[in-house]
Amino acid sequence: MNELKDYYIFIVSNHFLKSASLILISVFFAKFVDIIFTIIFKKMVDKTQTTLDDRILQLLHKPIFYSILFIGFIFSIKTASLPQYIDFALIGCLKTATIIIWLFVISKILLMSMEWASRKTTTNSLLQKNTIPLFNNLGKIAIGIFGIYFIFLSWDININGILASAGVLGVVLGLAAKDTVSNFFAGIFLLADAPFKEGDYILLESGERGYVTQMGLRSTRFMTRDDIEITIPNSVIATSKIVNESGGPGEIERVRITLLISYDSNLNDVKAILIDIAKNNTNVLKDPSPRVRFREFADNGLKLQLLFWIQKPEMRGRTVDAINTDIYEQFSQRNIFIPYPTMKVLLPEK
Repeated sequence: MNELKDYYIFIVSNHFLKSASLILISVFFAKFVDIIFTIIFKKMVDKTQTTLDDRILQLLHKPIFYSILFIGFIFSIKTASLPQYIDFALIGCLKTATIIIWLFVISKILLMSMEWASRKTTTNSLLQKNTIPLFNNLGKIAIGIFGIYFIFLSWDININGILASAGVLGVVLGLAAKDTVSNFFAGIFLLADAPFKEGDYILLESGERGYVTQMGLRSTRFMTRDDIEITIPNSVIATSKIVNESGGPGEIERVRITLLISYDSNLNDVKAILIDIAKNNTNVLKDPSPRVRFREFADNGLKLQLLFWIQKPEMRGRTVDAINTDIYEQFSQRNIFIPYPTMKVLLPEK
């Protein structure tokens, strides 16, 4: 009995042994709390029909375990009677690590919750699939600001002076980087208004066509038909005319080919030839069916328009090329004349 008492007194009087004991106790206690937390909340989430709470529960394992573990480490450090600067540095690192872990988990939970809500609330015009990047970026910014605030507090840094300086600095930077600020707000408006989304096929005002690959808060990137990625500032896009060829109820697109035939041509035969050419092209949809419209009595001939639909906007170029080639060959074989402007030059007789 006296030996156990002496052993207990030895451990209590030895700071390092006491710290080691606290570390072991914190490891076991953290694991115990994690198990109890899992058992209790697992029964609760199993009763729900959604999988969102199961995924959130899976994410909460590590932050809860490490938070309790780091709290035990902090008590053990205080018990070890280390020099003050070492004590301060170790505790600050543990607090910072805990904050970073929780910031990462909260950002993941925020993204999962928004994706789940956007699928459930189809009638909500605010939270939809195409606005998720906007709220995701704003949420990350807010989480980052709060994270920096708590990290400063964990290192006992007075942020009142920093906030005052940040206000003045913000005004200066706002004036100096007005283009960046305008791009930022233009990006927010683009993500909220959603004139196009990632994966859409768009036509820029400058004439380039391609797929939107990434929409950010500062700029938007898209891949052209030449496999060249173009980065455009959001402020430029917000003030430009953008044609979204993937917009509307579907990606199908109507193509118009305008041509002239001579006045002595058989109009019905030409219409039948054009429709057959369009129907025989594999890229042209059968429904809606191709059609020909007589548009105008032009100066040089009869103006016709062949109208047909294609499945995807990127098929336009090769489809128009193939159909134009077939039209030229068919007209040449059938002696259908395509008029073109001519000029007669009269020279004075000497």
